[in-house]
Amino acid sequence: MMTQWYTRAAAKGVVISGQLWQPNRLLRMSTNCNNDNTNNRDDLDSIFKQKRILRTQVRKTLKAIDPSLRSQQDNAIQDIILGAPWFKSSLRLCAYISCSALREVDTFKLLSQILQPPPSGGKKLYVPRVEDKNSNMRMLNVSRIDDLVANSMNILEPDPVDADGNAREDVLQANEPVDILLLPGLAFDKSGRRLGRGGGYYDTFLKNYQDLAETQNWKQPLLVALSYSQQILDDGVIPVTSTDVLVDALVSPEGVIPISSAAFNRMDI
Repeated sequence: MMTQWYTRAAAKGVVISGQLWQPNRLLRMSTNCNNDNTNNRDDLDSIFKQKRILRTQVRKTLKAIDPSLRSQQDNAIQDIILGAPWFKSSLRLCAYISCSALREVDTFKLLSQILQPPPSGGKKLYVPRVEDKNSNMRMLNVSRIDDLVANSMNILEPDPVDADGNAREDVLQANEPVDILLLPGLAFDKSGRRLGRGGGYYDTFLKNYQDLAETQNWKQPLLVALSYSQQILDDGVIPVTSTDVLVDALVSPEGVIPISSAAFNRMDI
């Protein structure tokens, strides 16, 4: 299996396309400006290549999951979240809208529950809308599933205006902070690393929101990634750059995996 291969390879470095990649190798600053620029550019090119190769491997693994097993994992993950005290106590959150073609962990049971009236629902929900091909994505408020429409990629997202013609509230312009962000991804590890699909949309948005929360003196939201068991890789296998945002916790069919101190404190695990 892929995870077994990565387990063996990660122990002493991974050979990718004839080059040895040490998983814990990080970008280093140099005092020589010319060498620094060249070295950093080479390091980034190498990391991006490693990410592309890893994405291909993970996609193959996801494609091979039996549909019935995938459905079982979808239900288990959503039930764990719906039953968690840290989720029940949240008032405002951002969540992705799952796409079956991308083999993302399903979120429709979660979204349907969130959008129910109190006491079972009543939370304020923001969902993503991709604005362009330059990693720009907004999180807009929706109040019902019918607010979602298919875009050109056949992925559901909110219209920028509601049924009354009013602009939807953008979470980056909201007056109150969100408590949780539920995130997708291709692969994760238990140190918080997340491998996205390469567009940079979530990393860009997360950095912008974290900067906003700091400016407003808000508590930072918990970044919680939803993951099939097969998507959790060994620590260090996922290469990262300085722009990659780490997650606070994972939710898999086996349960919640807190990672950051914030997750341990707020999830009470």
